Formats: sequence, C-alpha cells, structure tokens
Amino acid sequence: MSAENSATGAGPGTAPLVPLHCLRAMEPGPPRLAALMTGTPVWLVSRHADVRQVLTDPRLNRAALHAPGAPPLKLIPNILDDPQSILNIDGAEHQRLRRTVQRAFTPRAIARWRPWVASVVESLIDELIDRGSPADIVAGYTRRLPIAVISRLMGLDHLDGKRLGHWSDHALSTTAFTAEEIRAALREFTAFGAEVIAERRADPGEDLVSSLLAAAAEDGTITEPQLVALVVGLVVAGHETTMTSLGNALVYLLEDGRDAWRRLASDEASAAAATEQLLRAVPLGDAVDHNPGLLRRTVEDVEIGGVAIPSGSVVAAVTNAANHDPEVFTGDLVTELFSPLAAPLLTFGAGPHHCLGAWLARTELELALHRLARRLPALRLDEPVEGIDWRRGLVTRSPNTLRVAW
Repeated sequence: MSAENSATGAGPGTAPLVPLHCLRAMEPGPPRLAALMTGTPVWLVSRHADVRQVLTDPRLNRAALHAPGAPPLKLIPNILDDPQSILNIDGAEHQRLRRTVQRAFTPRAIARWRPWVASVVESLIDELIDRGSPADIVAGYTRRLPIAVISRLMGLDHLDGKRLGHWSDHALSTTAFTAEEIRAALREFTAFGAEVIAERRADPGEDLVSSLLAAAAEDGTITEPQLVALVVGLVVAGHETTMTSLGNALVYLLEDGRDAWRRLASDEASAAAATEQLLRAVPLGDAVDHNPGLLRRTVEDVEIGGVAIPSGSVVAAVTNAANHDPEVFTGDLVTELFSPLAAPLLTFGAGPHHCLGAWLARTELELALHRLARRLPALRLDEPVEGIDWRRGLVTRSPNTLRVAW
C-alpha cells in the first residue's frame, strides 16, 4: 500500500509543518557522533569551514558509501544510491562524466539562455493573470517553470509534467513510498532515459542529450548505464531544486518577507542578491535522521574541526547548519536579504560534486522572483501558512499547492 497520502499531503491526523524558513538550524559546533535510521553511526559536521572540508577533501568520497561491505545508509534506497550515478563516482572517472555535460551549465552558457528563460517566465505570468485571482501558484508557476526549462534544454518538449512529477517524487523518496513502489517507478524512469538516448542516436539535435552522446562517443569509456543515469539524473536535478527553492521562497516572501516584495520588483540585481540569501537561509528539506546532510565516507583517517575521524566512517555535511554558522553569517533574512553573501553558500555543495545546475537554478530563481514581483505587486497568500499542503516524505520539501491572490 502506498504511503503517498500520508507522505505528500496534510491529510487527517497529519500534524501541520512549519515553513522551511522557520526551521531552527542545528547549532554549529565540532563534529559529533549520531546515528542514521539504519543504526549506522554518522559524524555530523556543521561548521562552515568543516563542511567545506568534508565536501572538498579527497580523503572523503561518495563511492566508498556504496562499496562492498559499506554500512547501510537508508531503510529504503532511492535514486541517490545508484552506483552508476555521477553522484556516486569519484576521481578521474567522475571528472570524465562531468566533462560530458558541464559545458552546457557554465555561467557563460547559461547567460545565453537567460532571454529565453525570461520569456518563459513572462508567458507563465500572463497565463496566471488570465486565469484570474485567486490561483494555485505551484501548478501555474513554480512547478511549470523549471520543467519547461529543463525540457527545452534536453529536447524533451513533450514530456508530461505529471509523469515527471511521479518519477521524481519516487526517485527522491525517503518515507513517502515503499521500496517496491520506488523500484517500479525507477524502472519506468530508466526505460524512459534509454528511449531518449536511442532517439537522439538515431536523430541528433542541438539539445543537451545529443551533445552528451557526442562527448561520450569521443571519450569512449562511458558505459551505457552511466549515460542513462546521467540523463535521468539531469531530468530530476534540472527541475527539482528550482521548484523547491522557488516555492519555499514565495512562502517566505508572501508571509514574513512582505516588505521586500517591492524592492524585488525594482531591478534584477536586487533579485540576484535576494536569491543568494534565500538559497543560503531556506533549506531544501527537513534535516532529520534519514536525511541529515550530504553524506561522505572516509577512506583514511582524517581530522575535521579538531576531531579525529577514523577511516571507514560515514560523515554528514550538514549544509543548513553551515549556511547559518554565526562565525560566518550574521543577521537574518529580514536584515540581510539584499546584502552580499559573507562566504560561499553550501546549498549546492562544494568541491568535485558541486551541483552542475547551480547557475541555471540561480538564473531561473532571479528572473522568476523579479518578474513576478514586478507584474503582481499586490501578490499575497490566500490561505494561512498553517494550512499549506506540503510535499512530505521526500529528500526535499515544498508546497504541493499554494493559494495566492492579487
């Protein structure tokens, strides 16, 4: 039986959740031992400098998490545990895989897409206005924008958004679905990725999948399962973070951040600064036992923050705590929303596994917030925050629906 109803909605008997910007981050301090839901010991690393070390030090990696004899990490694995994924490959092999796609996601490459992304934003706002107030801004805007962008980038213009949502929710499930439901959805998703690759081989285009295949053919060492995993992973990562961040940003801005709405409309530079602060301060999900942070495993003894951590240990980089480290970041969103960051945010990770799509997500968020505030200066929530229907039981958390009016 599916756990979808209890995991993705606020149905009867389900306690209401606070917005993510209201969550109290773990107090940063020296690494400390805790345990995953599986009982596996995990070192929680929470200070900004220490988290950066975990994510950049080659003595900690992802592949060791899934090596033979590695301790169990999750009660129910999801797409993040695929050993063929670029996420779980390190060293030279990781760099080869990364090179096949990273040219499409450089700041210069994304800048070429900016006018088109802006046109999509404006079209979606037009449709939102035409449908009238009140409206569900998730269905009409925060979900549709990133799906439209990644679909165009990958040449998947006819991809069914509901189908993609089904696959993505299962792929990133922690407690929302059973193991069999996740396996079934990932089999469908993998078959879809294989079909897309076959189609592009037969009829290459100017899209990211075609360039990926050309780069892989030139390299000659990338396997078919790795190619499929890349395509599937890009589809998920290409929309999930932006959808989540945009929905949660609007919850903050239309509730506790109302005073900032007019300034967001004033210029794109203000929206760019606000985007950085929102990405830093508003986590993508709940930091709980089954999702404590970005996991790594030590491949030799290492000292982090003055604490000796033995080889073979599982380490969690708690990025939300690091993004609120008072030794680095002062003030809060109310006072700092339009200020430059005091240090790099860690929401997208750091080091070799830094998120490939970080600049694309930034561009979408900047334009989405700026244009929406400019077009709808009177936008407001049309429901109490306590009544928001949240997506639950996933790695990320954002509104399922969000009623707004203007």
